[in-house]
Amino acid sequence: MAKQKIYQTMQGKQIDIDLLRKRNELTPAVGNSRVNARGDELGPGGKIVKNRQDNVQAYYESPNAVSGEVVPDPVVEPPVKKPAEVAAKPKTRSTAKPKTNIEKVVEQEKLDEQDEWVEDDDGNFVQKGK
Repeated sequence: MAKQKIYQTMQGKQIDIDLLRKRNELTPAVGNSRVNARGDELGPGGKIVKNRQDNVQAYYESPNAVSGEVVPDPVVEPPVKKPAEVAAKPKTRSTAKPKTNIEKVVEQEKLDEQDEWVEDDDGNFVQKGK
């Protein structure tokens, strides 16, 4: 016989989880999976369309079912580049000096000034100068 799971709450009340689970097994589960707490598939109006036992049996009879044997993933090797393809791409380096943080901030402020929005008398935001 299985051991009964009884928990105590913060208020000292005892709760029998197995009894609670058994009482609510036909209650639809929360979410969009359309099953009840037992695992039965539900149709329109909450009617049981396919019970849990049929679902489990169909899963294990399918060819994609989990079995005891381990099937390794296929090894995919990257394509080998031919020497002509490698030599065809010239390697270029940028000779431009990278911008400092101050230069980036100044550039962004210039862009913000060009695209500045202000609030008009009616409370609408319009571009400055229009």
